[in-house]
Amino acid sequence: MLSDKVLYIRDLGNCPPAYLNDPARRDFFEIVWLRNEDALHVPQHDFQTLKGDWIYLIPPYRVHQLNKAGKNGVLISFKQELLEGDLKEFLLDVFRMFNIQGEFSCLQVNEESSKGLVTVLQLLEQEYNQETINLIMMKALLKVFLLKLIQLKEQHFTLQDINEKRVYEFMLLLEKNYQNERNADFYAGKLGISAKRLNQILKEKLDKTGVQLIHDRLILEAKRQIIHSENTIKEIAYNLGFKDHSYFSRFFKLHAEQTPQEFQNNVKKHVISHDNTLYS
Repeated sequence: MLSDKVLYIRDLGNCPPAYLNDPARRDFFEIVWLRNEDALHVPQHDFQTLKGDWIYLIPPYRVHQLNKAGKNGVLISFKQELLEGDLKEFLLDVFRMFNIQGEFSCLQVNEESSKGLVTVLQLLEQEYNQETINLIMMKALLKVFLLKLIQLKEQHFTLQDINEKRVYEFMLLLEKNYQNERNADFYAGKLGISAKRLNQILKEKLDKTGVQLIHDRLILEAKRQIIHSENTIKEIAYNLGFKDHSYFSRFFKLHAEQTPQEFQNNVKKHVISHDNTLYS
């Protein structure tokens, strides 16, 4: 379904189950816009209501089970390549908005903000449903939609500086190399700075060291494979470069506070007992 696509738009009430199980889905950023629905998570701020318009921003490779059955709203999925060629500052804002180091980010949309988003969404859907898609038009409309979302979250952004750009570069390098390169020296060398300086920047911006972020990424991929692949835990450990299965189990428990088998069992129980939820 998704292997030959860079963009996928579907009404949540008409989203086929095959989409959830498509292995290519892991390469897509997902925007899930619930319209006048209960939140899929526990709201964390006093100004948020349980019911309303919720936009979930889910970055690629993230571990989640989202059953959208019975939900009103829309799903927009797109690959990062659709944004390639844009200014690095814009891509950095997109990464930050999607909470690239977490499971998902969410925004509650008020009526005024919703109007502007709906206008762009209607144009996006209209172009998407054309018999022949104009990719340049689609990219432009998607960018406008993302810019409007960024505006909603801009109060959480800090002013861009050289170190934020280094964080962005580090995150891109991490995505490409985390399975083979697990030492901060490698990434620092690619960025042209010392490992000590890289760790200082990452601690300042993300409150984690390079090695901690590498380990987080490994755990995230391990969780994703435990949920979505049919491989055994031993095979998953080998795929991630762990030659010793018992060492992988200890590594996973240290960072996830449960063994891989316990995580797998908890996910199965969670999915059975929650029809509409995000699991992280």
